[in-house]
Amino acid sequence: MSTNEDLEEGVNRVSTDEDATVIARTVGRTVVPIILVTAIALLLQGHNLPGGGFIGGVLTASAFALIYIVYGMDYLDSEVLPRPSEPDLWPPLLRYFSPAFALGLALAAGSGIVAMAFDLPFLTQTFWVFHHLPLYGELHVASALAFDVGVYLVVVGALLTILTVVGEE
Repeated sequence: MSTNEDLEEGVNRVSTDEDATVIARTVGRTVVPIILVTAIALLLQGHNLPGGGFIGGVLTASAFALIYIVYGMDYLDSEVLPRPSEPDLWPPLLRYFSPAFALGLALAAGSGIVAMAFDLPFLTQTFWVFHHLPLYGELHVASALAFDVGVYLVVVGALLTILTVVGEE
């Protein structure tokens, strides 16, 4: 039987690596790299298919959420993204995600404004072909990739900010 103190202690206790089961840690170590590689692949092919930046950002945030669920916020804060030394009012992880959100928003909006600078409609797409690249041969790069990277950063920044704020509560 547990006492009220044991119950209160269990509620206030922070999840650590020792709390996760061997299966959860193994799945986390195996699945997170696969999720991140898939997210980058979807991001890079997204300018040719719909939703590359958004779905890549959601997958990246889900990889961080899995790390948080298995290992806890302290592990994510200390091992994955090192904690800044000076104290702050916000949770330390927000320092990493807020700039990603702002940079992504600027990049997505800027990719549309560049087209307007050339007297084209907002978000007009063009592409460049690079020939004779070592080990790759020919590479097609669309201007929509800048917009997709911006959307990716906005989604990752927003979802990880939400995850951090909810996780700190």
